[in-house]
Amino acid sequence: MNYEKKILLVDDDIDVLEQNKILFEAEGFQVETAENSVDGYEKFLEFKPACAIVDLMMEEYDSGFVLAHKIKRHPMGKKIPVFIVTAVASQVGMQFDSMTPEEREWIHAEDVLNKPVVISDILVKLSDFYKEQQ
Repeated sequence: MNYEKKILLVDDDIDVLEQNKILFEAEGFQVETAENSVDGYEKFLEFKPACAIVDLMMEEYDSGFVLAHKIKRHPMGKKIPVFIVTAVASQVGMQFDSMTPEEREWIHAEDVLNKPVVISDILVKLSDFYKEQQ
């Protein structure tokens, strides 16, 4: 893999943040966390991650979409994958599947993933993203 192993995790659920941070660090990643979209964007600018994993519903129901859009509009953000994660499936029974290229462009994320996040799935998607960039 030809990318720096740095991940930004943004989620208002502190337990989820800590659990995922531990799991990614066990895979050799440097991890920065934020508990809301404002702090998440500031950390994105400072930390310069190779990937951002953003919760959909934080301080507002669409905070994750807004943050993903801001990241992808930044020149640095155009070069990294952004994954939006959500617990909507467990709350309302609606599953998200892999998105079409049109949906990725509209949503400004490489994929929308259902919680709980499976770290190995994200690592495969991250590797695939960087392979496509070469």
